[in-house]
Amino acid sequence: MNRRYFGSEAGVGAGYEWSGNRKAGSGTMEIVESDPSSRIKIRLQFTKPFKALNPTTFTFTPVPGGTEVSWIMNGENKGLTKVFALFMNMDKMVGSDFERGLESLAAAVSASRN
Repeated sequence: MNRRYFGSEAGVGAGYEWSGNRKAGSGTMEIVESDPSSRIKIRLQFTKPFKALNPTTFTFTPVPGGTEVSWIMNGENKGLTKVFALFMNMDKMVGSDFERGLESLAAAVSASRN
């Protein structure tokens, strides 16, 4: 997987571009809104294996003993992605990726506290 970081080092404008194998595809993600105590919005754009724009939001809610993180990705189904969506369950396709991402986030936060 090739990655190239661009823009700000952190916060609004920070982003990266990736290009990988057939499963990873290629695209960019850039932080477009950041309130570290409550929400981060990302412009997620895929270029391969298909083109798609998927605005993504992470929300942070204080709960006893920590923070609850919600990860929401939106997008339109049009063209081939509309046909694709008829036959594929997106939750099953990317759900495990979301779970791994949230587990990695929890591990990083835990490590930073120690």
